[in-house]
Amino acid sequence: MSGAQKCDPQCRDFNCSRRNLRFQSGRPWCEWTSEPCEPKSCTYALCQRRQLLENGICGKTVKRRTREDRGPEDFIEDEILVKGKPMRRFKDRDMDIY
Repeated sequence: MSGAQKCDPQCRDFNCSRRNLRFQSGRPWCEWTSEPCEPKSCTYALCQRRQLLENGICGKTVKRRTREDRGPEDFIEDEILVKGKPMRRFKDRDMDIY
């Protein structure tokens, strides 16, 4: 599987909500419109795994991209504000984390 692929009506997860999908000589045929089945433009095309994207691409073939905007070191603050007993013990209002 290289790259994103179009949704295929012969996939075992593909379903027609009108139940009008038939195969004539190996080709998917829509009996509702009397035309070949086109999942990209059909409003009744469904995927049982809910992977059919709006542009007719199968979501199982799309690779996810993770954002690298912020790393784990961005979530750690340099100082912690301390109140109460620990403040009296350390005599400082803030402590460094190291």
